[in-house]
Amino acid sequence: MKQSGRSAWPYLFLTPAIVLFTLFLAVPIGYTAWLALRRTKVSGLGLGKGARKEIFVGFDNFSAALSDPELWHGWLRVLGYGTLVLVVMLGLALLFALLLDSARARLARFSRIAIFLPYAVPGVAATLLWGFLYLPSLSPIRDVLDVDFLGASTVTYSMANVAVWGGVGFNMLVLYTTLRAIPRDLYEAARLDGASELQIAVRVKIPILTPAIILTTVFSIIATIQVFTEPTTLRPLTNTISSTWSPLMKVYRDAFVTGDLYSAAATSIVIAAISLVLSFGFLRVVRNHAFGEG
Repeated sequence: MKQSGRSAWPYLFLTPAIVLFTLFLAVPIGYTAWLALRRTKVSGLGLGKGARKEIFVGFDNFSAALSDPELWHGWLRVLGYGTLVLVVMLGLALLFALLLDSARARLARFSRIAIFLPYAVPGVAATLLWGFLYLPSLSPIRDVLDVDFLGASTVTYSMANVAVWGGVGFNMLVLYTTLRAIPRDLYEAARLDGASELQIAVRVKIPILTPAIILTTVFSIIATIQVFTEPTTLRPLTNTISSTWSPLMKVYRDAFVTGDLYSAAATSIVIAAISLVLSFGFLRVVRNHAFGEG
């Protein structure tokens, strides 16, 4: 009896997490999948009782989502946006982490807080702040640079700038924390062998940081695929951002503007599937180099 009671304790402690997971993740996913397989059938003019009823349509909604050119145009825009964000954001995060971990670093604590602070600003607030800086009538930047930051050819870079500004700090902190866990003896041994600080960074620190870099890359890939806040918040300020600029914006439009919940559900599942393929595909490509797995 004692052994039986003792073995039940872990499950008791897990119960709140299991309940929350079921209510707020498993059930919504199941309901979304159920909606994606159905559609509203309208009889006659759609007026009166029984004129509208929900029917099972199988994979018709998925077929329509996959054949929708707006979705794939959104993916192409997100691909360009994501490539820009990933390269610049992770490059700056790695550079700042290496600089802060350098033996010659000064004011490291202040610098960490200053670099991380933009991450603490909510995405909508940050995008609005940058949006006002982009507006010709309000921006002090326009007095120096004659650039239309919200033009058709520059708006993607403007949105990427907001994402980079907010995301560098988090990724820097992950990489910097990993660096601080490395024994200092490795650096001292490298210095005794005549290695400079640059050589230590390139030949010692970066190889050890590879798993952490891959981790932040996967998180960043998922975040850029789900881009929604920046284009949605900047959209009222310019006419160069369409209502389907990103895949998630198309889901929002279908669900809450046109009222087609079934199409939105199918599209959201397609987006989730592509996100999984990209994330796990990236992990599969780099896992041998990063984790020593075949």
